[in-house]
Amino acid sequence: EEPPAAAPVDFLQELPSYRSVRRRRGGSQELGPAPPGTAGSRGAAARALLQDRDQQDARPAREKPLSMAEKRRFRDFQQADTEHLSRWKKWRGANSKSLKKALREVKGLSSYLVLWRHDIRSIEGKFGTGIQSYFSFLRFLVLLNFIIFILMFSFVILPIIISKYGIFNNSIAYTSPKNIEDNCTIYEPSDNKGLVYFYNYLIDLFSGTGFLEVTSLFYGYYTIDAVWISVMRYNLPLAYLLTTFACLGLSLLWIIVRCVEGFKQNLVHDADPFQSYCNKVFAGWDFCITDPNAARLKHRSLQYELHTDLLEEMLKQKITERTMKEKLRIYSLRVFINIIVIAILSGCFYSIYRVTVFSQEKSSVIDNANSLVKLLEQYLPSMVITLANFIAPLIFSFLIQFEEYTPAFEIKLTLMRCVFVRLANIGVLLFSLWSQISDCDTDECKPCGYNYELYPCWESDVGQEMYKLMIFDFIVILGVALFVDYPRKLLVTHCPCKLVQWFGLQEFGISDNILEIIYGQTICWIGTFFSPLLPAIATIKYFIIFYVKKIVLIHTCKPAARPIRASSSNFFFLVVLLIGLVLGFFPVGISIGHIPSSKACGPFRNFSTSWEVIPDTILGFPTLLQKILFAMGSEAFAVPFFMIVCIIMFYFIALARAHERAVEQLKEQLVLESRDKMFLIRKIAEAQRH
Repeated sequence: EEPPAAAPVDFLQELPSYRSVRRRRGGSQELGPAPPGTAGSRGAAARALLQDRDQQDARPAREKPLSMAEKRRFRDFQQADTEHLSRWKKWRGANSKSLKKALREVKGLSSYLVLWRHDIRSIEGKFGTGIQSYFSFLRFLVLLNFIIFILMFSFVILPIIISKYGIFNNSIAYTSPKNIEDNCTIYEPSDNKGLVYFYNYLIDLFSGTGFLEVTSLFYGYYTIDAVWISVMRYNLPLAYLLTTFACLGLSLLWIIVRCVEGFKQNLVHDADPFQSYCNKVFAGWDFCITDPNAARLKHRSLQYELHTDLLEEMLKQKITERTMKEKLRIYSLRVFINIIVIAILSGCFYSIYRVTVFSQEKSSVIDNANSLVKLLEQYLPSMVITLANFIAPLIFSFLIQFEEYTPAFEIKLTLMRCVFVRLANIGVLLFSLWSQISDCDTDECKPCGYNYELYPCWESDVGQEMYKLMIFDFIVILGVALFVDYPRKLLVTHCPCKLVQWFGLQEFGISDNILEIIYGQTICWIGTFFSPLLPAIATIKYFIIFYVKKIVLIHTCKPAARPIRASSSNFFFLVVLLIGLVLGFFPVGISIGHIPSSKACGPFRNFSTSWEVIPDTILGFPTLLQKILFAMGSEAFAVPFFMIVCIIMFYFIALARAHERAVEQLKEQLVLESRDKMFLIRKIAEAQRH
């Protein structure tokens, strides 16, 4: 047979893709494609074909998009090929196949060991991937806190346990504080002695004082300077500090890795509004849903998202058509509302500051007041913070309606304001404590560097505040579920009153619930240095919260009318969690490097600050290693290192822009190919008519 005749050059030049490329090049240059029969083109095509064939043949038959009969023929073809191989290649192929099969079985068995695997899949099937993302996020925090607890227990708590009980013939080294005033070393924890009522133990359990103050829960318990394991000296202060850094660094690394995965998905969804619209229309259905009510909710969700997209387009068009007078009115209104927001935040911060100072002054006074009154005085900062976290978001949600933002930006701005309120409240509490700790009105406390009369072991006091915040946050979550959501469910179910029916069931707001656990996790990160067992408490807390929220979701709540897409919500939640971690670095860093360490308790009694254990340890290294480490910490190393990092960063930015341009060109090429196909179809139809 004769080969088909080549297409006329004039016909190829009529293609839309040819015209587009020629127009882009200025229209003056004739495109000269390489002849199709050259050796270079044939060699490149042959290499690409062989490479594709090798990749296809390397895949097992079950992974090929073929029918069963074709898969059987392919398997017989592979078996026939193996008969001509040598014994070594046959043995190696059989071992490789057995190893892959074993790895698949191990991977399948390990999936059954995933925490709450069945529960999360059941929630995903009934309520969709949006709500499932909340419970997956909760599982991630449980695993993260458990690993942090394992690190703190292995490197800080376990050496003290095996030394105190004489395991492996270990011993403990205590070093008395040197060159320190005797007044600074006085620390008498308020441990309960003699006949103690049972409710006193309950009060101590909720406040972290009494018998809990002298346990391994708080910083003041770790007064050991070294542990001798046989002939090896274990430096506990160094281990305490490095383990804290390792916990924060592990959290940062793990969150960044998960953020990168979520960012890729979020980038795909938000790359193009038209693409997002097509995804909602043609690929927006969640096939994990099996419950009819959840299916109807998903229908409403897609309808709401499409309505929101159209509304955003209308608002964008309206924004472009605004007159100067309308712009001036809206900007003035936004400035006024932001002033109101700043005033609300200032009121919250001032209230927290005054309440914290009042609570600390009352707790330092020894009197015969009622124990319940003392407990309320100690919990005043936690109560005010929780009240501010509840009232401020309601006001923000009301005010933002008048700022005339797009719905998507409106949600993000409200959430960011709520996040700022929750995290800033913790910062104001710590600032209030630090102002009290650093307040030295008398000359006697100046040698100590801090107010030792009010805070003889200030790290334990900060740890107690973090402990009370976490316990009170847990009590509030349980209380809302037990005394708000459940009675509301009973009223809506059994009371026909129109007002009650108008309120309806409580919606399961994913964003609000996520902000709750991010707030608690930030407390855990800040408090780990002051309370090493706080990650264990956080693990137990989130473990219980999982089942509480599951019961609340299934029995007392309804899904939110405005659900959040799982891909974007996962990324946003991780970004907010990362913000909480970064903000948590500042108070921990200030406590370690700036505020003088307590001279009456803790592993850093012999150092002016906790950070000084690092240079003190380096001084024990060989001289050459000391010079290298101190040189790495000097400006002569920091400036070139910063410049190299900037160059690498600029390189990756340029690489990302190049990839972005390549992606745009590929998208344009796909569009041109579709136009070429439509052009060829029209030409074929015209030829058939003639």
